[in-house]
Amino acid sequence: MKVVVTGKGGQLAWELVQLAPQGVELICVSSIELDISNQSLVNEFINKIKPDLVINAAAYTAVDKAEDDIVTAYSVNELGTKYLAQACKSIKARILHVSTDFVFDGSNTTPYATDATPNPINVYGASKLAGDLALQQILPESSVIVRTAWVYSVNGNNFVKSMLRLMREKPRLDIIYDQVGTPTWAKGLAQWLWIIAYKPEVIGIYHWTDAGIASWYDFAIAIQELAIEKGLLKEAIPVSPILTSAYLTPAKRPEYSVMDKSSAETVAGINTIHWRKQLSTMIDELLIGA
Repeated sequence: MKVVVTGKGGQLAWELVQLAPQGVELICVSSIELDISNQSLVNEFINKIKPDLVINAAAYTAVDKAEDDIVTAYSVNELGTKYLAQACKSIKARILHVSTDFVFDGSNTTPYATDATPNPINVYGASKLAGDLALQQILPESSVIVRTAWVYSVNGNNFVKSMLRLMREKPRLDIIYDQVGTPTWAKGLAQWLWIIAYKPEVIGIYHWTDAGIASWYDFAIAIQELAIEKGLLKEAIPVSPILTSAYLTPAKRPEYSVMDKSSAETVAGINTIHWRKQLSTMIDELLIGA
């Protein structure tokens, strides 16, 4: 199977490369190597490579910056997805497309089902939803949209690595506790995607994060506890919970973005693993690479 992965240099693409099954001819491209917002370049590239599958892990993910950089956010997240879908349709290729919990407004109090009505509250979420809708319209019978959230990896910049750095540098931290979701180890998401890559009968929308629920404060506390336990941090610093209103950002965030993963577990034949266990394993990987 010939597979193109976009988003090279990002956390998920990196994990997809590490976990690529034997027999896969993998072509992983960065935005420099393939600007997905350029239709002619996308058409030329896809028609030259002729992949069986495209895993679209490319996205404009600067949530706060997107509030002012609207054109670029939509160019990548909507038009980029649209152009990939059109090019794949022309050669009868399949797409696995990574989306986000930010398509929801956060007003739920129970996990969002895959058929819940999207209602994004920021430009990033709206631009990602626009891309999802374009893909569904162009390639409904040979595409998968997987929404995920709070992604981290040993590779790249993310909340876990930022917390570890700040916990070494700062005497104390204030972390938001009234935004609730589920952390996702990128390696677990990559494993799910590779399983689905070999299931062409699977189409539609799915949710994949780790299991469980956490606030950003809960996540930070767990990072500190596990890092001290494993010797990655020498000592604890005070970590205090604060309200979102005490840390205003240009983009609004959903207060609640836990998603129902049951259908994704069923089609893949695997269960999600609790986020704290996944975090522990990721920190072990950081120690090996240290």
